[in-house]
Parts: sequence; structure tokens; C-alpha cells
Amino acid sequence: MPPLSPPSFLALPEDRALSPYTGCTRAHWEAAADSLLAAVAPYATADGALYHLPADRTSWSGRLSDGLEGYARTLLLAAFRRDEKVLERYADGLAAGTAGVWPRVRDRSQPLVEAASVALALRLTRPLLWDRLDDAVRQRAAGWLGDALTAEPWPCNWELFPVTVGGFLAEIGHEPQAARAAVDRGLDRIEQWYLGDGWYSDGPGRAFDYYNGWAMHLYPVLHARLAGDERLLDLYGGRLARHLEDYARLFGADGAPVHQGRSLTYRFATAAPLWLGALTGRTPLAPGETRRLASGALRHFLDRGAVDGRGLLTLGWHGPDESVLQGYSGPASPYWASKGFIGLLLPSDDEVWTAREEPGPTDRADAVTPVGPPNWLLQTTASDGLVRLHNHGSEDVRYDPYYTRLAYSTLTRPSAPEEAGAPSHSGAPSHSGASADDGVPTGDHPCHDNSVIVGGDPSRTHIEPLGAGSGWAASRHRNGDGVRVTSLVVAHGAVEVRAHLVAGAAPGTPVRVTGWPHGFAPRSELLSLHGLVEGAGAAGDDATLFVALARLTAEPDPRPLDELVSVTVEGAYDVSVSWASGPAARFRFSSADGRCTASSWSVAPL
Repeated sequence: MPPLSPPSFLALPEDRALSPYTGCTRAHWEAAADSLLAAVAPYATADGALYHLPADRTSWSGRLSDGLEGYARTLLLAAFRRDEKVLERYADGLAAGTAGVWPRVRDRSQPLVEAASVALALRLTRPLLWDRLDDAVRQRAAGWLGDALTAEPWPCNWELFPVTVGGFLAEIGHEPQAARAAVDRGLDRIEQWYLGDGWYSDGPGRAFDYYNGWAMHLYPVLHARLAGDERLLDLYGGRLARHLEDYARLFGADGAPVHQGRSLTYRFATAAPLWLGALTGRTPLAPGETRRLASGALRHFLDRGAVDGRGLLTLGWHGPDESVLQGYSGPASPYWASKGFIGLLLPSDDEVWTAREEPGPTDRADAVTPVGPPNWLLQTTASDGLVRLHNHGSEDVRYDPYYTRLAYSTLTRPSAPEEAGAPSHSGAPSHSGASADDGVPTGDHPCHDNSVIVGGDPSRTHIEPLGAGSGWAASRHRNGDGVRVTSLVVAHGAVEVRAHLVAGAAPGTPVRVTGWPHGFAPRSELLSLHGLVEGAGAAGDDATLFVALARLTAEPDPRPLDELVSVTVEGAYDVSVSWASGPAARFRFSSADGRCTASSWSVAPL
């Protein structure tokens, strides 16, 4: 079928009886898949081995690798769609690509990533594609994939690419011993990064993001299911189910995922773990809730210009947006969004397609939820459908600012340096944050949002989680000058109390505390309290405490911040928080070690 015009990806009649939140049915997912596949077809080379999508950039792997990426990632979409006619053209491309067109799979090379997509697609569609190939083509393809069995991956989610290739090659009997060894080796390596409660770090350190869902869970669970290995499926499926308890809270009522982490141009690949839970029966979500969240993510992007006038996914978030790209992002990189279509593996009569949509967590009620391994606090409000992620444990300085800001949301994003006009630190772009003592923004100023800026340095490194509990989370970090900052957030409804103890700065060093970026919502507020005037203060002779109220809300007429919470600083380092409607708590900062503890709690409103 020809591509649907871009605004009409979802122009099929809505079904608000079956899908009251999104209007989407399986037919909408099929139409979107068909249109995306049709749109890329004109950009295939004559032999079908490479897809050179138009763009004004190439990745750091080069044009040839980018062309392979275009083939592999759209093949994955074709595999989920299971359209035999479309798969025929990919069969032609496989024959040509493995005859010397494709670059070899080598240590830590991009073709290793794409080999995993090719292998997974071949495994999923074996009767429709692989089994119909000439034996010579099968031998060449297996040989090309076989290099992935011994290629050294980067120590992160890349460890799962040899696993995925090995699972397929073991199934077809190609180098079975080496294939099984690659599977075992990769699965063993990711164990060191599993931190419990369904969460992996993406490699050593504390990098938590959507790679948990579209890689760390996806590949092991799919491998276990396709291999029929119930022991592995119980292990990895159980972890997935636990992960989805938290993961479901990362979507706003408008379908937007929280804008945090790298590779955000994969967009609705965020739906992949939702569908995977339904596909394997390892999910805490009702079928109607799964579809509501997944379809919400699809609609969010397709309704907001994720595809251009040619029907192609752009390099960006909604439309083109270089701020979300990395050096490895090439013209076809966004097509890892294909993973979001894994739900099409479920038959049309499955309950995930036939059940009435049910509300997601953000639709149901306000909530403030601690997430243990990342040491996050998720703050959601049903009145405006926003999700705010308070980050007190995730860090990856390579991709700062998408890991090291104090908070992220489904509405806001960190800005590029040129938007703020201030120099960046530690590779992080600056942002125009807004602050005002009366809770109303007084105008933009050139500094990072959601940061503590000491002496002009907004960097946040060596983040140490100090715990998260009912309504609060805390962490400690250092900046580039070695200054120690201990940060606490206490949240209720849409309101946040933010307290920061700054230690190790020379007396008189200027300190600025910033809140949510301005311009994304009707109200982005920062109300200065202890130690601050319009968000600014100065370090004292000893560790100095700074306290402010913050709020990001899309409510048209919210109550003033100071009517919703009362904050008292007792002595130098004790902070008492009393909500107008909600729990009260007292926190104690220790100047000796910079730690923050909850010293007493009240479970009822004062």
C-alpha cells in the first residue's frame, strides 16, 4: 500500500468504545507499520541490501554501516508485521548483502548491533523467510552472522547482541557449540548489572534508562520464549513483570514517555516491554492497560510530527531535533522504533487487542512512588496527566544532561547550549531555568534547569544514592571543583520541596538553585525559601542549607505554593515538611558527612 500522508497515519476511524483513551485498535498499528515499510522502500539500493535514508548527517560508523542499519531495523518491523510480500524484498536484500555488500561484524562495531536485528527477524519469521531461501544464501547469511559469536561487544546492552545471534544460529544448527557459548557468555555478563526489582544498569556504573525495556529485558525474554526454555523464561519473565510495575508509571496521560536517557529518537520503542509482558504472560498489567499505554505512546509521536512528508521517521523526538541525538545516530537509527510493534505478534483475537482500554497509572490518581535500584522518585498527577522523575541515582556523564539533572518529566526536556546562551560544563548543555520568590517566573536566565550551580559550575558527578521512601528521595554528588552537594526532594501532589546542603565551597561562593525549565507548561515555578532570594544564595563558613519549593503543572489555576505546604528549618540542618493535605516528615542533614536521613514521620496530615 502507498504511504499514508503523515498526519493521517492514524486516520482510520477511531474506536472510542473499545479504546476510550486512544481510539486505536490493532488496525491502526497495522496501518502504521504498513505505511512505515512502504515509505522506506524507495530508498533501498537496487539489490535491496542497503537502505540509504535521506538525511544531512551520517553516524560515526559511516554511510555503508548506516545503509545496513536501514535494512536491519526495517526488517525487524517487517518481521513483526509478518507480511510475506514485504518479506520477499528483504529476502533479496539478504542474498545480496551477505554476498559481500555488508560490512563484516567486528569487535565493538555497529554491524554487531544490526546482526542482532537480522537474526531476531529471521528467527521470528523462519517459515516465511529463512526456510524459503536457497541453501547457498542460508550458508552465506549464517557465515556473516557467525562473526557475531566471537565479536567483543561494548560492556553494556551490547552484550545481548551475540546472545540474540547465538540463539538463532543454535536453532538452525550453525556452529551450535559456539552459538550456545555466546548465549551463555552474554547472559552471564548482564547478571553483574542486575540490581533487583526488575532493574538493570546499562553496563557498569549507574546508567538507568529505556534500555532496560527495549534491550536488557527484551532480548533475554524473547530468547527464552523462542528457545522454549521455561527456566530462563521464569527468570527473565519474572524480572520483566516486576520492571513493568515501575515502567508503566513513566508514561504521561498524553502518551509521552519521560524525556530522560539516551537514544530518545527511538520514540515508541518504549512500548516494546509493555507488549512483551503481554506476549509472554509476564506482566502485572491488565490487557486493556497494556494497549492503552502502548497505543498512547504511538499516537503521541505520530500525532506530533515524528514522520516527515515522505512518511519517514525523522532524527528527533516529535519532529527533527538534534538535541536528542548521539554520534551513533544515523539516518535509519530511529527505526529501532520498530520494536514498539512487537505487539503484532499477538493474534488479533488476543485479549490485549479485544479488551476495552483501561486507565494507566497516571490516569488513575496522584502518586509519589519510590523506585529502589535507580533511586528515583516518580511523581504523577492525574489532573494534568504529567509525570515527573526525580533522579537521585542515575548517572552517565557521556550523555549528560539526559542523566545528571535532578529531575525530568513527560513535558520538559533539557535544552541545547545555544538556547540558553551559557557555556556548558562536563559536556552538558545549558538551559533557561525560571525562578521567582512569588512562584511566578520572572524571565529566563542562562543556567541549567533542575540543577544546583555552585560558583558557576552546574556539573553533577559521582552521584551517590542515599535512599528513597514514601514521598522522598535523596542523593549526594560532587561538582567539578569537588564541592559536595546533598540533595533531598519531598513531593506531594504536584508540589516539591527541594533542599540542598552545599559543603566544601569557599565562603561567599555564589549558589543558584534552578527548577523546571520555563515555557513548557502554564506554570513552572520556583519559590525561594531558606538561604535563597530569587533562586540565588551564597555558601557560608560551614556547610550551607538551601531550600525552595518547586512545581511543574498544567493545571490552569493551581493554588499558591505556600498554601499547600509549610517548611521549617530548625537549627542548621533539620527540615520539617507539613502538607496542607497529606503526610508530614522531618529530615536531618548531617554536616559531617553530608548525609540526609528521615528522622521522624507522621502518616496523617498535621
